[in-house]
Amino acid sequence: MRIEQRLAERGLALPGPMKLPPGTVLPFPWVRVHGHRVFISGHGPLEVDGSLAQPLGKVGADVTEEQAYAAAAKTALAVLASLKRHLGDLDRVTAWLRVFGMVATAPGFTRTPAVINGFSDLILDLWGDEAGRHARSAVGLAALPFDIPVQIEAEVAIAG
Repeated sequence: MRIEQRLAERGLALPGPMKLPPGTVLPFPWVRVHGHRVFISGHGPLEVDGSLAQPLGKVGADVTEEQAYAAAAKTALAVLASLKRHLGDLDRVTAWLRVFGMVATAPGFTRTPAVINGFSDLILDLWGDEAGRHARSAVGLAALPFDIPVQIEAEVAIAG
């Protein structure tokens, strides 16, 4: 329970499952384990109750860079919540391998790496440099599902 203790020490809580908009069907799992690798589907920022975190919209127009950084950190918590529900224990994660960050951007916004740092900084804080350091991309897109400003998918290694 080392990771969960670190979350508690930082005053952070994992959100509940995402509350999907009525009529939304997602025909895929949030987490897929294959051997000692775990593939995590794209997550967005959630509040503790599982609702979409505000503000929504494009970074550089409706959402500031600072708000988007915070949204990326909330997305990390959503990812950790899915991992906890699926694996039972976050300490089973032995390494963060890859993170793919997507940012809904207004024309001309090019600071997507700074936004996705909200995710990476939290993971590095919780797991440390050795296990938390990961390969990463941070791209800007015209739009994301449900008008969220940030969506992140990842891959981790786990202990048997």
